[in-house]
Amino acid sequence: MEKITLTIEGMSCGMCEAHIRDAIRRAVPDAKKVSAKRAANEASFLTGLPVEETKLREAIEQTGYRYAGMRVEPLEKKRWF
Repeated sequence: MEKITLTIEGMSCGMCEAHIRDAIRRAVPDAKKVSAKRAANEASFLTGLPVEETKLREAIEQTGYRYAGMRVEPLEKKRWF
């Protein structure tokens, strides 16, 4: 499982965040825990499948926002002993 964080410019309200979340879900059907934060200019989600950056960029830019980058981090499950 990986955590994908996108940098997106142009979000200014709650509806903007909703548009970004919807665009991510359309571009990556496997996406889980999709979130968008206009104050941080970021959106993030979890996925277990490879993600095509160009597909995400197109989905974001079709909604009228500016895609500014992607960061991929492995997600480590916390274990309680």
